[in-house]
Amino acid sequence: MVVERDIDDLPKNAANYTSLTPLWFLERAALVHPHRNSVVHESVRYTWLQTYHRCRRLASALSHRSVGFGSTVAVIALNIPAMYEAHFGVPMAGAVINPVNIRLNAPTVAFLLEHSSSAVIMVDQEFFPLAEEALQIWADKTKGSFQLPLLIVIADESCDPMSLKHALGKGAIEYEKFLESGDPEFAWKPPQDEWHSIALGYTSGTTASPKGVVLHHRGAYLMSLSSALIWGMNEGAVYLWTLPMFHCNGWCYPWTLAALCGTNICLRQVTPKAVYSAIANHGVTHFCAAPVVLNTIVNASPNETILPLPRVVHVMTAGAAPPPSVLHAMSQHGFRVTHTYGLSETYGPSTVCAWKPEWDALPQETQARLNARQGVRYIGLEGLDVVNTQNMNPVPPDGTTVGEIVMRGNVVMKGYLKNPKANSETFANGWFHSGDLGVKHPDGYIEIKDRSKDIIISGGENISSVEVENMVYTHPAVLEVSVVARPDERWGESPCAFVTLKPGVDKSNEQRLAEDINEVQKHMLRAKAKEMGPIKKSRL
Repeated sequence: MVVERDIDDLPKNAANYTSLTPLWFLERAALVHPHRNSVVHESVRYTWLQTYHRCRRLASALSHRSVGFGSTVAVIALNIPAMYEAHFGVPMAGAVINPVNIRLNAPTVAFLLEHSSSAVIMVDQEFFPLAEEALQIWADKTKGSFQLPLLIVIADESCDPMSLKHALGKGAIEYEKFLESGDPEFAWKPPQDEWHSIALGYTSGTTASPKGVVLHHRGAYLMSLSSALIWGMNEGAVYLWTLPMFHCNGWCYPWTLAALCGTNICLRQVTPKAVYSAIANHGVTHFCAAPVVLNTIVNASPNETILPLPRVVHVMTAGAAPPPSVLHAMSQHGFRVTHTYGLSETYGPSTVCAWKPEWDALPQETQARLNARQGVRYIGLEGLDVVNTQNMNPVPPDGTTVGEIVMRGNVVMKGYLKNPKANSETFANGWFHSGDLGVKHPDGYIEIKDRSKDIIISGGENISSVEVENMVYTHPAVLEVSVVARPDERWGESPCAFVTLKPGVDKSNEQRLAEDINEVQKHMLRAKAKEMGPIKKSRL
């Protein structure tokens, strides 16, 4: 056996090696731009120096209560300063942040809190009843062994003061009071090992209990910088928080904004009017949003919009395959859309439909169709492919052969918390299996065709619900559409479309509208049938 040797035997030491972590970005931002606005939320404004001090106070206060390495801190909140601060303050104490989706019901939140063994719960005053109900469910289940986590309630001037009073009456500590107990000069320490966990997030549990996705400091560092490079973000970017920070840690942008010394504009409620107002009044340059949010922005009524835009606004979209019609409409409004794709397990988006200059000369409809693809791997992702699930061989780059999208690299999760069976399945054959079905085009760009569980099998043929949705979206009366499989006595399954019409559409003849939309679907199915080719003559 040949032993490979480097040209030297020089070791790592304290001078030339340290664990990668995005926490250092905040320390640098406070040094470089101490007086620049870091976080803006309604009438509240903080500078980078203030944010650094507040995060160190949070870390200090947690440490004083023995919350550190091996502890989990759950945060149930909207996009408010405390949620942003928790992305630094919690890991500065050595603990793991677990941002909880506020749209979950109490039994699901109870499962998350118990499964993660949350030692602390930071909760927005609006959602204290949710936390309270979840804790009661947890307590009833575990009976005598239950220990109440430390409860911290986050006050917000836009909320009903009675909800805050109720939380305080139940023994919760108000967030600002909690910070006062911490030291603004707290000597936080980076992780000893960059493989240590920085964040925990739960996947949706539609068919089983949610799975806890564990992310490490190294991946968060690499994704934070990779995201900025992919998007062409500059120092001092002004970022609007339309994407919830509880979704994949806001796709790592809390840490990215610190690296860029940018400004975070918080939005408690995301509406088209709030988005347009923030662009006009706060100098917003970037925001992220799912396609459904983009749809509401381009279909907003005139009294909700401020057009034309004062500058080009860069938009990143992911979370679902965006219809080309929506991408086209965003472009016409003056937004420059970057289409990405990823999962909680890959720190959020990890592929991008990288724009090519030669596409600029193409018709806008063609540009939108090309930009609707999921694209190529991020800089921080080392492996991306579409493979045959039976033998793991790459599918041919023909744009038609369907396989599973798989990834590998430094921005893939550590694994699922306390779930060895799921880890064994999802990391089979040395790849992370996304569960998404897609194709690879001749230019190497990938395109999602469906989730494996959402594919419609009609008469033995696979029909992509995404393709049907994209076709229905081209009808001028359609605002939203979702396509699912419907049992069919003849074909086994057939596409069933649920449609929301645009405001102002004449609904007096819904039957005629339904027939029009159905014709759109038939057009797509005819194309599919043509692609399948003629039925061969029987030899019997």
